[in-house]
Amino acid sequence: MKKIVITFGLISGALMAAFMFATLPFLEKIGFDRGLFVGYTSMVLAFILVFFGIRSYRENVSGGQITFGRAFAVGILIALVACVCYVVAWEIIYFKFMPDFADKYASYIVEKARTSGATQQVIDAKLAQMKSLKAMLDNPFINAAMTFVEPFPVGLIVTLISAAILRKKTTAAARGEGRPITANTI
Repeated sequence: MKKIVITFGLISGALMAAFMFATLPFLEKIGFDRGLFVGYTSMVLAFILVFFGIRSYRENVSGGQITFGRAFAVGILIALVACVCYVVAWEIIYFKFMPDFADKYASYIVEKARTSGATQQVIDAKLAQMKSLKAMLDNPFINAAMTFVEPFPVGLIVTLISAAILRKKTTAAARGEGRPITANTI
């Protein structure tokens, strides 16, 4: 199980990291709203490897059968490895290549509030909220925890769906528990 979990988790994580490295430099052109859609779509695509990892485990390790619980365990471990890769990629991007990300996001949120006709009091509240967010993002541990929470729910949902689809128990006939074949049943 360990080899399958690590292999499929690293591939899924590498895909999420690649999508992140490819799209974040263009985030201002894409827009933060569309960037959110692109980011979560790339997560779903990368987490499809959870399905294939569970299927690989079922076919190659478990003899063609797997319970929902075992399928869920394999899938969630793959998702956890992928999420850790995502966190590592974001930490590198944020602290090495885009330390101004929080400032740009704050400007976007405040401008969005202004254009929507928000009062100065609401705008000031948004500014305070963004200042607090920047302080949290500048702490690597809080940043990592917040980043982990982004892809994990997606991985959990894909794992639940995949485990439900791929569960396969042996039938009574395959176990030899059916009616014995005798001359009278032929």
